[in-house]
Amino acid sequence: MRIQSTLSTANKTLLGLAAMTALAGAARADVLDDVKAHALVKCGVTLAAPGFSAEDNAGKREGFDVDLCKAIAAAALGDETKIQLVPMDLKTAFASLPTGAVDVLTHRFTWTQSRDVGGLKFAKVMFFDGQGFAVTKKSKANKIADLNNATICTAQGSTSELIVADYFRAHKLKYKIVTFASQEQAWDAFVGKRCDAAINDRSGLAARLAKLPNKDDYKVLAETVSNEPIGPIVAQGQPRWEAVVRFTLNALVAAEELGVTQANVEAQRSSQSPDVQRLLGATGDFGVKLGLDADWAYKAIKSVGNYGDIWDRNVGPKTALRLDRGRNALVANGGLMMSIPVR
Repeated sequence: MRIQSTLSTANKTLLGLAAMTALAGAARADVLDDVKAHALVKCGVTLAAPGFSAEDNAGKREGFDVDLCKAIAAAALGDETKIQLVPMDLKTAFASLPTGAVDVLTHRFTWTQSRDVGGLKFAKVMFFDGQGFAVTKKSKANKIADLNNATICTAQGSTSELIVADYFRAHKLKYKIVTFASQEQAWDAFVGKRCDAAINDRSGLAARLAKLPNKDDYKVLAETVSNEPIGPIVAQGQPRWEAVVRFTLNALVAAEELGVTQANVEAQRSSQSPDVQRLLGATGDFGVKLGLDADWAYKAIKSVGNYGDIWDRNVGPKTALRLDRGRNALVANGGLMMSIPVR
Protein backbone atom coordinates (compact mmCIF):
# COMPACT_ATOMS: atom_id res chain seq x y z
CA MET A 1 0.00 0.00 0.00
CA ARG A 2 1.31 3.48 -0.81
CA ILE A 3 1.10 6.16 1.88
CA GLN A 4 0.18 9.67 0.78
CA SER A 5 2.38 12.59 1.78
CA THR A 6 2.46 16.31 1.31
CA LEU A 7 4.04 17.70 -1.84
CA SER A 8 6.97 19.11 0.09
CA THR A 9 7.64 15.79 1.80
CA ALA A 10 7.43 13.91 -1.50
CA ASN A 11 9.86 16.36 -3.11
CA LYS A 12 12.28 15.98 -0.22
CA THR A 13 12.06 12.20 -0.54
CA LEU A 14 12.81 12.34 -4.27
CA LEU A 15 15.71 14.72 -3.73
CA GLY A 16 17.06 12.51 -0.97
CA LEU A 17 16.87 9.39 -3.13
CA ALA A 18 18.50 11.20 -6.02
CA ALA A 19 21.29 12.50 -3.78
CA MET A 20 21.96 9.06 -2.33
CA THR A 21 22.03 7.58 -5.82
CA ALA A 22 24.50 10.20 -7.04
CA LEU A 23 26.82 9.65 -4.07
CA ALA A 24 26.59 5.86 -4.26
CA GLY A 25 27.06 5.87 -8.03
CA ALA A 26 30.44 7.54 -7.60
CA ALA A 27 31.50 5.12 -4.91
CA ARG A 28 30.11 1.78 -6.02
CA ALA A 29 31.52 -0.23 -8.87
CA ASP A 30 29.42 -2.03 -11.45
CA VAL A 31 26.93 -4.18 -9.53
CA LEU A 32 27.26 -7.16 -11.85
CA ASP A 33 31.02 -7.13 -11.30
CA ASP A 34 30.44 -6.89 -7.54
CA VAL A 35 28.01 -9.80 -7.58
CA LYS A 36 30.49 -11.96 -9.48
CA ALA A 37 33.42 -10.92 -7.30
CA HIS A 38 31.57 -11.77 -4.08
CA ALA A 39 29.66 -14.74 -5.57
CA LEU A 40 26.54 -13.47 -3.84
CA VAL A 41 23.29 -11.75 -4.76
CA LYS A 42 21.80 -9.66 -1.95
CA CYS A 43 18.03 -9.38 -2.25
CA GLY A 44 15.72 -7.12 -0.28
CA VAL A 45 12.47 -8.98 0.43
CA THR A 46 9.24 -8.24 2.25
CA LEU A 47 9.23 -8.77 6.00
CA ALA A 48 6.54 -11.42 6.39
CA ALA A 49 3.99 -12.04 3.65
CA PRO A 50 3.02 -15.68 3.07
CA GLY A 51 3.42 -16.61 -0.57
CA PHE A 52 5.94 -13.85 -1.19
CA SER A 53 8.53 -13.90 1.59
CA ALA A 54 7.89 -15.60 4.90
CA GLU A 55 9.55 -18.21 7.09
CA ASP A 56 8.16 -21.73 7.16
CA ASN A 57 7.93 -23.89 10.28
CA ALA A 58 11.61 -24.74 9.95
CA GLY A 59 12.63 -21.07 9.78
CA LYS A 60 13.40 -21.21 6.05
CA ARG A 61 12.27 -18.18 4.07
CA GLU A 62 10.34 -18.95 0.89
CA GLY A 63 7.95 -17.35 -1.57
CA PHE A 64 7.65 -15.44 -4.84
CA ASP A 65 10.24 -12.81 -3.81
CA VAL A 66 12.66 -15.54 -2.81
CA ASP A 67 12.26 -17.56 -5.99
CA LEU A 68 13.02 -14.52 -8.15
CA CYS A 69 16.14 -13.91 -6.10
CA LYS A 70 17.20 -17.52 -6.62
CA ALA A 71 16.62 -17.23 -10.38
CA ILE A 72 18.80 -14.11 -10.57
CA ALA A 73 21.59 -15.86 -8.66
CA ALA A 74 21.33 -18.92 -10.90
CA ALA A 75 21.53 -16.75 -14.02
CA ALA A 76 24.37 -14.54 -12.79
CA LEU A 77 26.39 -17.05 -10.78
CA GLY A 78 25.16 -20.47 -11.87
CA ASP A 79 24.07 -21.28 -8.31
CA GLU A 80 20.66 -20.46 -6.83
CA THR A 81 21.99 -20.85 -3.29
CA LYS A 82 24.36 -17.89 -3.60
CA ILE A 83 21.85 -15.45 -2.14
CA GLN A 84 21.48 -13.30 0.95
CA LEU A 85 17.88 -12.46 1.83
CA VAL A 86 17.40 -9.16 3.66
CA PRO A 87 13.86 -8.65 5.01
CA MET A 88 13.03 -4.92 5.12
CA ASP A 89 10.26 -2.37 5.15
CA LEU A 90 9.65 0.29 2.50
CA LYS A 91 11.73 3.08 4.07
CA THR A 92 14.73 0.84 4.67
CA ALA A 93 14.45 -0.86 1.30
CA PHE A 94 14.51 2.26 -0.83
CA ALA A 95 17.51 3.65 1.04
CA SER A 96 19.42 0.37 0.75
CA LEU A 97 19.80 0.21 -3.03
CA PRO A 98 22.03 3.24 -3.67
CA THR A 99 24.31 2.33 -0.77
CA GLY A 100 24.81 -1.25 -1.92
CA ALA A 101 23.26 -2.83 1.16
CA VAL A 102 21.28 -4.95 -1.31
CA ASP A 103 21.73 -5.51 -5.03
CA VAL A 104 18.07 -5.83 -5.97
CA LEU A 105 14.68 -5.49 -4.34
CA THR A 106 12.46 -8.41 -5.21
CA HIS A 107 10.17 -6.92 -2.55
CA ARG A 108 6.50 -6.16 -3.27
CA PHE A 109 6.69 -2.49 -4.21
CA THR A 110 4.48 -0.70 -6.72
CA TRP A 111 6.06 0.85 -9.82
CA THR A 112 5.16 4.55 -9.67
CA GLN A 113 6.38 7.58 -11.57
CA SER A 114 7.86 9.28 -8.51
CA ARG A 115 9.85 6.20 -7.55
CA ASP A 116 11.09 5.57 -11.07
CA VAL A 117 12.49 9.08 -11.43
CA GLY A 118 13.69 9.28 -7.83
CA GLY A 119 16.72 7.01 -7.94
CA LEU A 120 15.07 3.63 -8.45
CA LYS A 121 14.78 1.57 -11.64
CA PHE A 122 12.02 -1.00 -12.08
CA ALA A 123 13.26 -3.77 -14.36
CA LYS A 124 9.97 -5.41 -15.39
CA VAL A 125 6.53 -6.08 -13.93
CA MET A 126 6.54 -9.37 -12.03
CA PHE A 127 3.04 -9.07 -10.59
CA PHE A 128 0.04 -7.05 -11.79
CA ASP A 129 -1.79 -6.24 -8.58
CA GLY A 130 -4.54 -3.87 -7.57
CA GLN A 131 -6.46 -2.85 -4.50
CA GLY A 132 -9.54 -4.77 -3.50
CA PHE A 133 -11.80 -5.57 -0.57
CA ALA A 134 -11.84 -8.40 1.96
CA VAL A 135 -15.14 -9.37 3.56
CA THR A 136 -16.55 -12.14 5.69
CA LYS A 137 -18.47 -14.84 3.92
CA LYS A 138 -21.32 -14.29 6.38
CA SER A 139 -21.78 -10.81 4.96
CA LYS A 140 -22.90 -12.44 1.69
CA ALA A 141 -21.23 -9.62 -0.25
CA ASN A 142 -20.19 -10.97 -3.64
CA LYS A 143 -19.33 -7.68 -5.38
CA ILE A 144 -18.41 -4.15 -4.35
CA ALA A 145 -21.95 -2.95 -5.06
CA ASP A 146 -23.02 -5.13 -2.13
CA LEU A 147 -20.93 -2.91 0.17
CA ASN A 148 -23.38 -0.01 -0.10
CA ASN A 149 -23.62 1.56 3.41
CA ALA A 150 -20.67 -0.55 4.60
CA THR A 151 -18.02 0.47 7.12
CA ILE A 152 -14.53 0.09 5.66
CA CYS A 153 -11.25 -0.12 7.58
CA THR A 154 -7.96 1.18 6.23
CA ALA A 155 -4.74 2.90 7.29
CA GLN A 156 -4.85 6.63 7.93
CA GLY A 157 -3.27 8.71 5.17
CA SER A 158 -3.16 5.82 2.73
CA THR A 159 -4.13 6.02 -0.92
CA SER A 160 -6.92 3.57 -0.07
CA GLU A 161 -8.92 6.47 1.40
CA LEU A 162 -8.89 8.25 -1.96
CA ILE A 163 -9.56 5.04 -3.88
CA VAL A 164 -12.61 4.27 -1.74
CA ALA A 165 -13.91 7.83 -2.02
CA ASP A 166 -13.50 7.96 -5.80
CA TYR A 167 -14.96 4.53 -6.45
CA PHE A 168 -17.97 4.82 -4.18
CA ARG A 169 -18.77 8.33 -5.39
CA ALA A 170 -18.53 7.27 -9.04
CA HIS A 171 -20.83 4.31 -8.43
CA LYS A 172 -23.24 6.27 -6.19
CA LEU A 173 -22.60 4.05 -3.18
CA LYS A 174 -22.59 5.15 0.47
CA TYR A 175 -19.93 4.13 2.97
CA LYS A 176 -18.20 5.01 6.23
CA ILE A 177 -14.41 4.98 6.36
CA VAL A 178 -12.65 4.10 9.64
CA THR A 179 -8.91 4.80 9.68
CA PHE A 180 -6.13 3.52 11.92
CA ALA A 181 -2.47 4.38 12.45
CA SER A 182 -1.26 1.37 10.46
CA GLN A 183 -2.51 -1.28 8.06
CA GLU A 184 -1.92 -3.90 10.74
CA GLN A 185 -4.27 -2.08 13.11
CA ALA A 186 -6.83 -1.65 10.35
CA TRP A 187 -6.68 -5.36 9.58
CA ASP A 188 -7.02 -6.31 13.24
CA ALA A 189 -10.08 -4.05 13.47
CA PHE A 190 -11.63 -5.76 10.46
CA VAL A 191 -10.99 -9.21 11.91
CA GLY A 192 -12.36 -7.91 15.21
CA LYS A 193 -15.63 -7.07 13.42
CA ARG A 194 -15.31 -3.32 13.84
CA CYS A 195 -15.99 -2.86 10.13
CA ASP A 196 -17.62 -4.70 7.25
CA ALA A 197 -14.65 -4.72 4.86
CA ALA A 198 -10.94 -4.00 4.61
CA ILE A 199 -9.16 -2.54 1.56
CA ASN A 200 -5.56 -3.23 0.49
CA ASP A 201 -3.65 -4.75 -2.42
CA ARG A 202 -5.52 -7.94 -3.31
CA SER A 203 -2.44 -10.13 -2.92
CA GLY A 204 -1.72 -8.46 0.43
CA LEU A 205 -5.22 -9.23 1.58
CA ALA A 206 -4.79 -12.84 0.50
CA ALA A 207 -1.50 -13.05 2.39
CA ARG A 208 -3.12 -11.69 5.57
CA LEU A 209 -6.03 -14.09 5.21
CA ALA A 210 -3.61 -16.99 4.86
CA LYS A 211 -2.32 -16.31 8.38
CA LEU A 212 -5.75 -16.53 10.00
CA PRO A 213 -6.76 -19.80 11.67
CA ASN A 214 -10.31 -19.26 10.38
CA LYS A 215 -9.30 -18.04 6.94
CA ASP A 216 -12.15 -19.94 5.28
CA ASP A 217 -14.56 -17.52 6.93
CA TYR A 218 -13.29 -14.72 4.68
CA LYS A 219 -12.84 -13.95 1.00
CA VAL A 220 -11.45 -11.24 -1.28
CA LEU A 221 -13.97 -9.80 -3.73
CA ALA A 222 -13.07 -10.31 -7.38
CA GLU A 223 -13.14 -6.66 -8.48
CA THR A 224 -9.94 -4.64 -8.57
CA VAL A 225 -10.23 -0.88 -8.05
CA SER A 226 -6.69 0.34 -8.79
CA ASN A 227 -3.59 -0.59 -10.74
CA GLU A 228 -0.54 -1.67 -8.73
CA PRO A 229 2.21 -2.98 -11.06
CA ILE A 230 4.93 -4.58 -8.96
CA GLY A 231 8.42 -5.55 -10.04
CA PRO A 232 12.06 -5.99 -9.03
CA ILE A 233 13.99 -2.77 -8.44
CA VAL A 234 17.66 -1.86 -8.88
CA ALA A 235 19.52 1.40 -8.35
CA GLN A 236 19.80 3.91 -11.16
CA GLY A 237 23.06 4.03 -13.08
CA GLN A 238 23.56 0.25 -13.27
CA PRO A 239 22.43 -0.67 -16.81
CA ARG A 240 24.25 -4.03 -16.96
CA TRP A 241 22.77 -5.25 -13.68
CA GLU A 242 19.35 -3.84 -14.57
CA ALA A 243 19.45 -5.86 -17.81
CA VAL A 244 20.38 -9.05 -15.94
CA VAL A 245 17.48 -8.64 -13.53
CA ARG A 246 15.05 -7.70 -16.32
CA PHE A 247 15.92 -10.55 -18.63
CA THR A 248 16.11 -13.16 -15.87
CA LEU A 249 12.48 -12.39 -15.02
CA ASN A 250 11.76 -12.20 -18.74
CA ALA A 251 13.26 -15.66 -19.28
CA LEU A 252 10.87 -17.14 -16.72
CA VAL A 253 7.89 -15.63 -18.55
CA ALA A 254 9.24 -16.67 -21.96
CA ALA A 255 9.71 -20.21 -20.70
CA GLU A 256 6.05 -20.45 -19.76
CA GLU A 257 5.03 -19.09 -23.17
CA LEU A 258 7.19 -21.74 -24.86
CA GLY A 259 6.14 -24.63 -22.62
CA VAL A 260 9.54 -24.94 -20.96
CA THR A 261 9.18 -25.98 -17.31
CA GLN A 262 11.45 -26.91 -14.45
CA ALA A 263 10.52 -30.54 -15.10
CA ASN A 264 11.29 -30.60 -18.84
CA VAL A 265 13.98 -27.93 -19.26
CA GLU A 266 16.73 -30.54 -19.57
CA ALA A 267 14.95 -32.29 -22.45
CA GLN A 268 14.09 -28.95 -24.03
CA ARG A 269 17.78 -28.19 -24.53
CA SER A 270 17.60 -30.39 -27.63
CA SER A 271 14.40 -28.75 -28.90
CA GLN A 272 14.27 -27.86 -32.57
CA SER A 273 12.28 -24.69 -31.87
CA PRO A 274 14.40 -21.63 -32.75
CA ASP A 275 12.76 -19.68 -29.90
CA VAL A 276 13.61 -22.37 -27.35
CA GLN A 277 17.14 -22.72 -28.71
CA ARG A 278 17.76 -18.98 -28.27
CA LEU A 279 16.20 -18.93 -24.80
CA LEU A 280 18.24 -21.85 -23.49
CA GLY A 281 21.49 -20.73 -25.11
CA ALA A 282 21.83 -23.42 -27.77
CA THR A 283 22.10 -20.70 -30.41
CA GLY A 284 22.97 -17.02 -30.34
CA ASP A 285 25.11 -14.97 -27.98
CA PHE A 286 22.39 -13.49 -25.79
CA GLY A 287 24.10 -14.53 -22.56
CA VAL A 288 27.40 -12.99 -23.64
CA LYS A 289 25.67 -9.69 -24.34
CA LEU A 290 24.40 -9.71 -20.75
CA GLY A 291 27.83 -10.55 -19.37
CA LEU A 292 26.64 -14.05 -18.45
CA ASP A 293 27.16 -17.63 -19.59
CA ALA A 294 25.34 -18.86 -22.69
CA ASP A 295 23.05 -21.07 -20.60
CA TRP A 296 22.10 -18.39 -18.06
CA ALA A 297 18.36 -18.73 -18.77
CA TYR A 298 18.51 -22.53 -18.62
CA LYS A 299 20.08 -22.26 -15.15
CA ALA A 300 17.42 -19.83 -13.96
CA ILE A 301 14.57 -22.03 -15.20
CA LYS A 302 16.23 -25.17 -13.84
CA SER A 303 16.47 -23.56 -10.40
CA VAL A 304 12.89 -22.30 -9.93
CA GLY A 305 10.86 -23.21 -13.02
CA ASN A 306 8.97 -20.87 -15.30
CA TYR A 307 6.70 -18.02 -14.23
CA GLY A 308 3.69 -20.33 -14.01
CA ASP A 309 5.64 -22.82 -11.88
CA ILE A 310 6.55 -20.04 -9.43
CA TRP A 311 2.97 -18.79 -9.31
CA ASP A 312 1.47 -22.20 -8.68
CA ARG A 313 4.02 -23.08 -6.02
CA ASN A 314 3.70 -19.88 -3.99
CA VAL A 315 0.36 -18.15 -4.52
CA GLY A 316 -1.76 -20.34 -6.80
CA PRO A 317 -5.10 -22.06 -6.19
CA LYS A 318 -3.50 -24.98 -4.33
CA THR A 319 -1.67 -22.71 -1.85
CA ALA A 320 -2.95 -20.90 1.21
CA LEU A 321 -3.38 -17.70 -0.83
CA ARG A 322 -5.52 -19.40 -3.49
CA LEU A 323 -4.96 -16.68 -6.10
CA ASP A 324 -6.03 -17.22 -9.69
CA ARG A 325 -3.84 -15.76 -12.42
CA GLY A 326 -6.19 -12.96 -13.46
CA ARG A 327 -4.15 -10.10 -14.93
CA ASN A 328 -1.03 -12.20 -14.42
CA ALA A 329 -2.09 -14.82 -16.94
CA LEU A 330 -0.15 -14.88 -20.18
CA VAL A 331 -1.45 -12.59 -22.92
CA ALA A 332 -2.32 -15.72 -24.90
CA ASN A 333 -4.64 -16.68 -22.04
CA GLY A 334 -6.28 -13.29 -21.69
CA GLY A 335 -3.89 -11.74 -19.16
CA LEU A 336 -1.23 -9.01 -19.29
CA MET A 337 1.94 -11.05 -18.83
CA MET A 338 4.21 -11.34 -21.85
CA SER A 339 7.91 -11.67 -22.52
CA ILE A 340 10.28 -9.43 -24.43
CA PRO A 341 11.32 -11.53 -27.46
CA VAL A 342 14.70 -13.23 -27.15
CA ARG A 343 16.08 -12.47 -30.57
